[in-house]
Amino acid sequence: MKIVAVSACIAGIAHTYMAKANLEKFAKQLGHEIKVETQGAMGFEDKLSEDDINQADVVIFAVDTVVSERDRFDGKKIYEFGTNEVIKDGKSVIEKATSEL
Repeated sequence: MKIVAVSACIAGIAHTYMAKANLEKFAKQLGHEIKVETQGAMGFEDKLSEDDINQADVVIFAVDTVVSERDRFDGKKIYEFGTNEVIKDGKSVIEKATSEL
């Protein structure tokens, strides 16, 4: 399964990157392909392409703030979680987002 995700916290520093790391760790552990864009203090990093988004089976937002350029994901089912939830139990987040497919 192909997953794309956006990670962003209010400060755009620690939680953004900790959430990204957990999403990547548990997606791979569960056998999924994942690309994670961060929207942090440094702006966009690893920005998802239109192809990445179009090919995705699942979209996860691990965010505590507004996702910039959210309209890129129009038409996609989005699973939204807070960064703390992703940091504390990333495996459960991945399982919830992929369980309906």
